Amino acid sequence: MTTISPAILISMFSRIAETMAADKDRLCALDGVIGDADHGIAMDLGFGAVRDALAAIDPSATDPTAVFNMAAKSFLNAVGASSGPLYATALMRAGAAVKGKTVLDQGDFVAAFQAMAKGIQDRGKAEVGEKTMIDAWVPAAEAAGTAQSEGKPLTEVLDAALVAAEQGAEATKQMIAAKGRSSRLGERSLGHMDPGAASAVTVIRAIREGIVSA
Repeated sequence: MTTISPAILISMFSRIAETMAADKDRLCALDGVIGDADHGIAMDLGFGAVRDALAAIDPSATDPTAVFNMAAKSFLNAVGASSGPLYATALMRAGAAVKGKTVLDQGDFVAAFQAMAKGIQDRGKAEVGEKTMIDAWVPAAEAAGTAQSEGKPLTEVLDAALVAAEQGAEATKQMIAAKGRSSRLGERSLGHMDPGAASAVTVIRAIREGIVSA
């Protein structure tokens, strides 16, 4: 596959929604240990709203930036929790990164992916090691950039991103939360995976599946 059209992006978001719905209960259980047990619900609502909004778009009459912007608006309107502004910012940044493109090549898509991670980090003002979704998103973006610079095909770029995200999420078990509600637990947050990092892996896995299967 040499190009990623708006139709493929719309299909990708549908895959994210489907995957998130299947993972909702696990994410809520993770959040129940160190949060308020609603993270899976919020992510399911958000990406479900994105899927529904994009289903009304004519892929042949839009562009990638418009798809990302519609996704951002829909997610934010559906999710009032902290993940709403974070993912809305991520998706807006992705749209800005590919502005003016009618279809995306591999480099464009990797740039959009990295822009998502940067948007989440900028909006959340978090750093790696603070037990947040950043612990999955930043390593994933870095791994994608490295694989891209090595000339690997997009499938391998996204494979590398997913592996890095999985490792980053797993590492949050050994961290003491420094952000959000879970930070109030102090050392009691040790031993538990951050639900935001876990859902980031779910999103990144679905992105990979949506693009690779296109």
